[in-house]
Amino acid sequence: MAQVDFAERQVTLKLVYYGPPHSGKTSNLRALHGAVDKLNRGRLMTLDTRDDRTLFFDLLPVFFRASGFSFQIKVYTVPGQPVHEATRKVVLANADAVAFVADSRPDQRVANRRSWDNLGVNLKALKLEHVPIVLQYNKRDLAEAIPLAEVDRFGDPARIVHEACAKRGTGVVDTFFELVGRAWDLLDTDRRVSERFGIDGAMFRQALAEHVGATEPGTVPE
Repeated sequence: MAQVDFAERQVTLKLVYYGPPHSGKTSNLRALHGAVDKLNRGRLMTLDTRDDRTLFFDLLPVFFRASGFSFQIKVYTVPGQPVHEATRKVVLANADAVAFVADSRPDQRVANRRSWDNLGVNLKALKLEHVPIVLQYNKRDLAEAIPLAEVDRFGDPARIVHEACAKRGTGVVDTFFELVGRAWDLLDTDRRVSERFGIDGAMFRQALAEHVGATEPGTVPE
């Protein structure tokens, strides 16, 4: 759950990007890091193996203030390879929302499904079944990308799909705003932040938008 210090007026949210190897999780964080105001972002930390796969995790802290509150948003990715199952579980612990980054290439259908099922198992083991999941299909710029009408929505035909090309930054900010918005809504329901401190969801999103290169929530920076 989100960390809320009412005495110090501080809120910390943890967001996790999950998905199969090479789906674009790290590319999402790199693009997001580039969009955040330099005065309000921490150092983007990555550790890659020789084949350029994330071994441990990326950390992107985002700091800003609104309505007298200090917000810190920590954004992580998990390693996609099965051998790093233990690390994935550790990084996923205490997440407030999860972005599942699926690969749009047809030959990655099985890898997407395997990773999605693994996410479900780990969320259940960590007692995080209630945590919201935002679905992004990355690499939509590829000629062979699966048509949107045919992508796997993992058991929910009505599930919203966010399209992205993370290496170009397209769709990255939209996915992030959906993710942080879902995390905020869960926090507000659980801790009644809006009622107790007069910070509603719209105010929170607008304050955040001013720090990630967007004039309004959902706007992708040029």
